[in-house]
Amino acid sequence: MAADTSKRSNLVDVTYQSLHQSLSGQLEGTTLEQLADIIKPRVEQLRNIIEPFGKPSDASKKKIESGSVTLADGVVLRVEDAHKEFVFAISKKLDIDQVHALVLLRSFLYNEGLPDNVGTDTSTMAEELVKAITPFYYSERLHFLRTLIPLLRAEQNSGDPVHPVASEYLQKIIPDGGAFANTVIAEYLRKTHAAVPELAREDTRKAAAWAKQNAKEQLVMLEVLFWTMWSYAECSGPLVAKIFETAYTTHLGSQQENSTFLLDEESAQILQDSAAMWILITVEVLELERVADPNGFEIFGNSGDSNIYWADPDSLRRIHQTVISQGNSNFACTYIAWTFVLARISQIALELKEIPNSYKTFFDSLIPQDGGGYSKDGIRAFELMRTVGLSPDAGLFRLMLTLLTTSPVFVTSLALRNGSSITDPNAVAYRSVLKGLLITIAELAPVELVPEFDGLLEVWVAMFGRSEPQSAAGICRQFWEADWHAGIARRAIVDVSRSRFPVQIKPLVRLLRALTASGFLETDPLSSTEQKRPTAELIEDRQLCTRAVFDFFDELTTYTQVIHTSSCGGAHALYEKLPDRYGSSSATPGPSYMNLRPIRLPGGSTLPARTVGQLLSSDGSDLIVVAWQHKHSGWKLLLEILTDYVSRRRLQSGSGSSYHDVSFGNRGANQTLTLKVDEIGVEMDRSGDESIVVDVLDLIRSVVQDNQELAQQLLLSMESGDPVVSHTMTEAQPPDLVQLTTAILEDALSRSVGQHHTTPRTNIITSAMSVLTALLAVPNYSNRVWLYIRSTSSLFGSERNIGIASSVLAAERLTGHYTMTLALLHLVEALFSEASATVLLVTQQNAKLQQVKEEVLMRAARFVHSEIWVEHMGWKYAQLGDRFEIGRRVSSFYLEVFKHSSPALKEAPFAKLSHAIADALLFKATTSTVNPLVASLVTGGSVMAMLYASRRYSDCRRLVYLLESHLALTRTLLTYKQKSPGASKICLLEQALCSRVGGSASFENGSSRADPVDALAAYVKERSMGNVVPVAAMQVLFALCSSLSTSEGSASTIIGHLSDPEATVSAMVRIIQHPYDDALLRNAVWNFITLAVDKEPALARLFVTGRFRLPSVKGKEKADDSGSSAKTVSALSVACDMVEQWKELWELNPKLLASLLRFLDVVWQHGHEHKSSLDPIRQDGKLFDHLAAIVAEELGPTPDCVTEGYVTTDNVDHSDHHEAVSTYCYRSAVKSHAAHVLAADIRMHLQAQGGNASGASKAKPRSYTAIEATLRSEEQISELIPEAAASAYRPELHDDFSDLLKQHYPTLSLDQLQAQEPIVEREYGDDFAFSMALVRLRLSPYASDDEIQVEAAFRALHAINMNLSLAHVQTTLAESWQYLLLQVVPYLRGDAAVRSQLLALADSLSANIAGEQRSGEMMSNIHSAQLSLLLSLLEIAWFSTSDKKAEIDRFIALVRNVRGIIINTAQPPSKSILGQVTVPFHRPLLQVLYFCSRHSRSLARRPKTLTAEHRLAIAALLDATLVFVIDGLRVTFDRARLQLDLDVDQDMELLVAVFEQCTRPDLNPSPTLWLTRCQETDVVRASLQLFSSMDVVGLSDIGLLRARKQPLYTPHVLTFHMALASIPPAAERLASDGLLTAYIENAISAAIRDGKIDVTIPELPGEESPAHRAYCAMLAIIAGVSTALGRHGQFFESDVCGLLQFYSEQTHRALSWTIDDPLSLPLLEELEQVVNLFGAIAQGTAASTHEAVRRVMQFFTSDALLLLQQLNYALTHPNHLASLFEPITAEERTRFEADKGASSVRTPSEAIDPMRRPFLARLVHRLYRLTGTLLSALIDISGAETVLLGEPEDWQVSQALIVPHSKVVLGEPASLGTLLELGNCSLDILRLLVDRPPTQALTPATSSEKALDVRDTVAAARRTLEASLLYAVTQLAMWLSKPEFDTPQPDAEADTDMLVEAGPGGGGGGDASAAVVAAASLKERRAARKATMTLAERLRRGMTGEMAADLQALLGKAKPVIAKSMTVLGEKDVDLTQALSYFVQERISVPA
Repeated sequence: MAADTSKRSNLVDVTYQSLHQSLSGQLEGTTLEQLADIIKPRVEQLRNIIEPFGKPSDASKKKIESGSVTLADGVVLRVEDAHKEFVFAISKKLDIDQVHALVLLRSFLYNEGLPDNVGTDTSTMAEELVKAITPFYYSERLHFLRTLIPLLRAEQNSGDPVHPVASEYLQKIIPDGGAFANTVIAEYLRKTHAAVPELAREDTRKAAAWAKQNAKEQLVMLEVLFWTMWSYAECSGPLVAKIFETAYTTHLGSQQENSTFLLDEESAQILQDSAAMWILITVEVLELERVADPNGFEIFGNSGDSNIYWADPDSLRRIHQTVISQGNSNFACTYIAWTFVLARISQIALELKEIPNSYKTFFDSLIPQDGGGYSKDGIRAFELMRTVGLSPDAGLFRLMLTLLTTSPVFVTSLALRNGSSITDPNAVAYRSVLKGLLITIAELAPVELVPEFDGLLEVWVAMFGRSEPQSAAGICRQFWEADWHAGIARRAIVDVSRSRFPVQIKPLVRLLRALTASGFLETDPLSSTEQKRPTAELIEDRQLCTRAVFDFFDELTTYTQVIHTSSCGGAHALYEKLPDRYGSSSATPGPSYMNLRPIRLPGGSTLPARTVGQLLSSDGSDLIVVAWQHKHSGWKLLLEILTDYVSRRRLQSGSGSSYHDVSFGNRGANQTLTLKVDEIGVEMDRSGDESIVVDVLDLIRSVVQDNQELAQQLLLSMESGDPVVSHTMTEAQPPDLVQLTTAILEDALSRSVGQHHTTPRTNIITSAMSVLTALLAVPNYSNRVWLYIRSTSSLFGSERNIGIASSVLAAERLTGHYTMTLALLHLVEALFSEASATVLLVTQQNAKLQQVKEEVLMRAARFVHSEIWVEHMGWKYAQLGDRFEIGRRVSSFYLEVFKHSSPALKEAPFAKLSHAIADALLFKATTSTVNPLVASLVTGGSVMAMLYASRRYSDCRRLVYLLESHLALTRTLLTYKQKSPGASKICLLEQALCSRVGGSASFENGSSRADPVDALAAYVKERSMGNVVPVAAMQVLFALCSSLSTSEGSASTIIGHLSDPEATVSAMVRIIQHPYDDALLRNAVWNFITLAVDKEPALARLFVTGRFRLPSVKGKEKADDSGSSAKTVSALSVACDMVEQWKELWELNPKLLASLLRFLDVVWQHGHEHKSSLDPIRQDGKLFDHLAAIVAEELGPTPDCVTEGYVTTDNVDHSDHHEAVSTYCYRSAVKSHAAHVLAADIRMHLQAQGGNASGASKAKPRSYTAIEATLRSEEQISELIPEAAASAYRPELHDDFSDLLKQHYPTLSLDQLQAQEPIVEREYGDDFAFSMALVRLRLSPYASDDEIQVEAAFRALHAINMNLSLAHVQTTLAESWQYLLLQVVPYLRGDAAVRSQLLALADSLSANIAGEQRSGEMMSNIHSAQLSLLLSLLEIAWFSTSDKKAEIDRFIALVRNVRGIIINTAQPPSKSILGQVTVPFHRPLLQVLYFCSRHSRSLARRPKTLTAEHRLAIAALLDATLVFVIDGLRVTFDRARLQLDLDVDQDMELLVAVFEQCTRPDLNPSPTLWLTRCQETDVVRASLQLFSSMDVVGLSDIGLLRARKQPLYTPHVLTFHMALASIPPAAERLASDGLLTAYIENAISAAIRDGKIDVTIPELPGEESPAHRAYCAMLAIIAGVSTALGRHGQFFESDVCGLLQFYSEQTHRALSWTIDDPLSLPLLEELEQVVNLFGAIAQGTAASTHEAVRRVMQFFTSDALLLLQQLNYALTHPNHLASLFEPITAEERTRFEADKGASSVRTPSEAIDPMRRPFLARLVHRLYRLTGTLLSALIDISGAETVLLGEPEDWQVSQALIVPHSKVVLGEPASLGTLLELGNCSLDILRLLVDRPPTQALTPATSSEKALDVRDTVAAARRTLEASLLYAVTQLAMWLSKPEFDTPQPDAEADTDMLVEAGPGGGGGGDASAAVVAAASLKERRAARKATMTLAERLRRGMTGEMAADLQALLGKAKPVIAKSMTVLGEKDVDLTQALSYFVQERISVPA
């Protein structure tokens, strides 16, 4: 075999102890292939039983010194120099081969770990290690030999699970069975004479330990010898003789060289066990069964078998001499067995015509001779030996009874209690050998002549009845099937007992009870209270045996009676003695009697007249015993006994003998003579023999137990025929068995407390309870049990009365034996089991009975809880195991209640009971109720260590069972608590589990106070507890961690309660790393680790890094730490290593692979917490390659779910598709986790890039590059996406099953069957969602009536479970793919090839979703996942401006499919919005609709792109979408009025966004349809009502406001209004439904009226005030409506004017901004919206004569002219503007600060320079836009159009407001000079930009705004230029046309200090001087305006001509620039400058 250093060796990992356990079937999960792999390299070692571990050798020493050793399995072990010293020390001390010493050392360290007592001192470490390893070595030596036993046992039994392995390898290990047996005997003899080794002689303890080990090895060798001789080796003469000689020479093993060291109790027990084994071997090798077989035993001359011992006369002689050499009673069994052999030999010899010469000498010594041959008349040797062997002095039956009742070889409880070294206590083979001996005794001598008949009876009862059923059932069956029919002798003991029945009741009753194969009773001191689930074979054996017992006892052929001789004579004689010629015969020798009259006998049968009976006793005494030949039922007679007992007990408990039953029945003269029980001579005390009643009850319960059919027949037999004679009330129904048993129980209970110092009648109470328990399983009789138990208060008491049972059970505490308590608990368990099993039937047929059951169970639970559970920890115990058993039964009862009727279910049966238990242990718990649970868990470790040390293994087993039950209950309680209403509050159980309590929890020496969490962690790594406890402890830790994480205010963590967290974590990591550890445990540990990483950061860090602190980063420390970290094995490193073998796990153990990938998934979800640990893995990238390969792996077709048959796995019936479904599910889970890990890593990379997609795409992470090829491969992605989108869910399975339940089982619902475990702890397959165990229990009563229907229900539920498994994992896979696709958007979006592929996939996927016909709750989840997956495909595909025809066709197909999704009736999205589905799916659908509508708009705007068919498809989608969206909006608005909800807000946002896209005129030119829908649903009015009533600002929840930066609902409602306002018909609807009313009456109306809407609020620092944002939006909406209505909205405009008057304070505040005031973007927005609104009104009401309109316009004009002056100054002084700006948000501040670093701007045009100050450029742009809008509004108000086109008499000269002078005074309204300055400034900017490319960006894009390009700025500047020119020209013209008297009288002179000269290009660079000039407050100056000069004076000064000339010059300069700007804007427009120039020349210019 090639050497391999990369794999582990089974020789190291698997000890001989583990191998023996695996071969014995104790380690489930080990396959035959694994066993073969383990045994194969050990064959050579197993062949050498003398020196299994070799002797030290030079060759082995050299191998060790070389540092590399190749083992037998080819694995190479590297030996470090430090370890060589240890290996040599072990080899020397234990005297074993060096290589074996190395393997032993490695195996010890791997399986046991380095003990704490081994120090670090190198000088003593080797010695300490040898001392620590010696017990392990001794154990391995024993188990080395024991390994042969299951192989020998399995080789001859083809039904044994390991038979294939045994048949393959045993022949290689033991080629010759006989030679092997001789070797064993020789080695055994050597060991008996072996002296203590020299190394151990100096130390007495070591010598004693060696001697004890030597004795143990001898015992195991005897066991090996037994099994070798059982079937593997021939019982040849020399071998048998040698065995006998060895047994007798060593005196059954008691002769020991080292006997002085074997004086302690354990050593004495080993020698006794050796003696027992020798007895069995010596009897076994005689082949008694074969000797007894007439055809199997022949002398050699006539036999073909020459290897049998009787074929060798010399060996026979040697054996005979050996047997007769000893007269010790210890050899009695061997003696009588040999006697039987001699009897058969003698018989054969007498039958032979000729004796072979070789046998003659031997036969001569056995048989007397007569003449020439052997005589039959003389006394033969065997007869003498028989007499001696059966004599009381020989002690045969005493010895056999001692073996059967006191030897661990036959008594499992003793073996466990005393820590016996017997490998297989009470093996069937052992009992079979002794049973063969018992049968031969019956054949050797007539049973009735055996001197010790009672002794024989006791041995028979002990043999068949005092054992575990598993060991006794086989021999019981053999007796009934074979021995019963083999001859009279073998069944003689039963016949003799029958012939004495019923005079002697007990022998037959006890004998039959033993032969029922029920095993011993709990009242038997040998009984073991542990309950093993019976196998199918055992059940079959018991049914056959109980059937045989029932049939035999039901038809007894004799009836025995004691008769007084006086009744045999005289005139009234009843009997007469028959003469010999009549009465005697060969069949019935002796005198006979006959009855003269019919007699009614006890039992109710009538003995007919003249029936003949045989005399059994001696004739001549006064009393004779006659056995009548009379057929009758023994069961009726037992009922008679019970009835008589109850009647006499009533008499005694009543008024003494004066009490008589009064009967009014017929008392005719011809009545049949009736004899009562005491009149036929039954041996029973007058007061009632309780022991007989106990035996009767025990026989009844043994027959009826677990056998309904037979139980019914037995009860029918008891109740049929005539009533029992003890029942004298003929007119009343005779009492039945239930009534009698209850009466017996009540009487026994009452008598136990009736007198002081009365010992409780334990046996009768226990037996009565057990009968009631057994009868509960009988359908027709269980109701009687319930009613009788309810009627008595003796058992469980009542609410007011505790009950007698409490006092009786309390008496047991004095003795410490709790038989009655355990029986009572068993009864309670049976009551609940029966009630739970029949609840459907009872609820359906008899509701009152169900109430009775619930009442009884509540009483029972109350009694158990208050009288037993709370107190049992403090009781006195003779056997500690009883405490464990009591605790286990109570917690098991609680657990069963929770399993069958979880309080988490709404309509579960027994809800009151389960809630009461939940309250008692969780929500209303007290310390006394929780303490038994927690204390047992905490102290279990130390108690286990103490029990092991004292070798009380029976108690150890019970403790393990207790822990299993307690852990399961704790887990169930914690799991339920998380689902309960009190989940957020920490309960007392959690507090108890998180606090230190008394008692050590460790398995070594621990502290006096231990932590329960530490104890639970200790159980996980403790292998001595078996397989269940570690898994259960891990599950409890999982549940506790999960529960604590959901509890509010809980500061408790798992890691905080671990004494050594690193050691605990290391142990758990070792478990998940160990390939041969229990699969369930490994998965449980993975689950816990995953949860801990998710919920507990500190523990997570420990699991991820392997230690608390991360390495230092300084110098050498860093190097050292990094080196040590490489050695640290963490869960993360183990998972990464295991992923490398993912292909192997994929095939063999996908469940484990799914667990570890789920762990990786959670680690990556918390990636930023573990970045330092993940970075090396992420950089390496190997993990991602494996994960990408997993993602790309093909799953294969979805398996079928319909169950057609069953496959049994681990004793559980699974569907034939379970394995396929489970494998598929786990593989699907593996793929989903792999995809999720990749996505999480890509997300980490993107977040590290700060969301910069372009930067992220340049540096692609390894996780993306690993999956990139798959994502870009059309072939792979076309398979993987449909695989992820697949769904095998079949709701019809659920519907059909529900219909089946309604039709056949109406009281059962699927909800009652829901599994309660967390999903992560469930197993995919046929038991996933609904409990199969529970449904089997619930439907079990129906199985007998309609098995086919019940089976159909099981199969249907199997199918549902498997289908839900598939649906769950497929949905998870879809969600993972959706997440992955969203993360790769930055890398794949924009790729044309990928877009084409994904559109095709989106088309296909959407078609499948649209065609969905399935419905149901689960489908909504699937539908949501599929829609989300579709959305993620579209996120990558994204929008494109260059779609090809194929892509457009696919998009249109998608559009059609999406419409199908909207109108789908199976999954209507309207239900999702209404909240009528469990998982809403409308949000991804709305996002898909947004994509479709927006891309449709894009396509619609492109010429000749869409065909008519395409447009029809889009129109159809729009129609369906708008109906859905409008209905959804109405629902959402209504819901929003009722509550503040984030989900409603999100729904509203999506609905409004889709509505906005779908209603755009470019896509949907006709709004008629959707407006009609709006009117029908009244959605517009609903939105307005919502706006009026809602919290617009969000101050009702400040925390939420600060988190979201905006209030709920407000932005979306306003966006909805904006969408409507932009469409004229919709705007009209909005206006008519009360828009203005809503905007006047809302949460911020008062603040607006008072002018108190600020740009910020204190509650939301660093953000724009939500109120301000809403106010601006309201202004924009009103402006939009005004614009949309235009000149047709006069009434609306008048209402708007009213609103503006309402808003006047706020609008005036905004319009009053000056260059002294700070400027912010929100304020600028407000200015824009205010001006927009007034502009819209002005545009629509230019010619209006309405007074309100005129007043509003006048108000605006005055403020606007002042504002215009300020804006002009700001635009012409950019640096000053920059100094005014105040950023609000952090983003604004960042951009502004970056802008401030640039140099100052010298000219206004430089402000637009993109290379200088982009933020300022954007600000200036917005101011230009505002100025243009402001001028437009003024133009509309002044009627400028009329001035240009109309006559002077039509001009509104009252609007001539601009003073025609060139001065620019900041405190005054704008002048003509202001307009000229503004025009020149705008012209400069235009001149700068018109030569640049239109799309050149002037400022970069931001998160909220697109990049500002040349075209945008040119448009704003040109508009401002044209507006200023137009307004200046028309204002000048109107001024000229004004009458002189209209001019106001000016003051004498102007304040020249306020004048700033303005020229054509002035003011650009004078910021500093301007600031000085404007130092005083402009607002104060505005209040003191200076009157202007008269027009005449100005005209006289030539101002008109000057102004006209300036205007003309500006027009001239503007004309060519405006012409160029048309090119930039890309559109032809009217050149206004030419028209204005003409107008100036004609109307204004004055000749000089």
